[in-house]
Amino acid sequence: MGTVNAFLVEDNPVLRESLSGTLEELTPVRVVGSADDEQGAVAWLRDHRDGCDLVVIDIFLKRGSGLGVLLAAHEIDRSLKLVVLSNWATPDMRRRCLELGASQVFDKSGEIDELIGYCSDLAA
Repeated sequence: MGTVNAFLVEDNPVLRESLSGTLEELTPVRVVGSADDEQGAVAWLRDHRDGCDLVVIDIFLKRGSGLGVLLAAHEIDRSLKLVVLSNWATPDMRRRCLELGASQVFDKSGEIDELIGYCSDLAA
């Protein structure tokens, strides 16, 4: 695949910038956009159907939920790789996210290396 175009859905601007920088520095990911709420994320994905390959989604957002983003993104384009990155990666939440179309679920506090590995593998 080469470069992976990613869209970030994260309501914390510091985390969003940090994640963007980390992914672009350590993986073949190019961040092409971001949103801090469900409505903004879904609107961007609808307006840019071929705009990204990967969507990295937090569960708790400024408005709405990452679960709503997962559901809508899966309906918009089933070929999108949808990844959840959350502090709430409990077994129940992981199962729910996978049911809604997530490829993977990563815990922000301890699985960033796994996310980096996933992104690198996706580009290969």
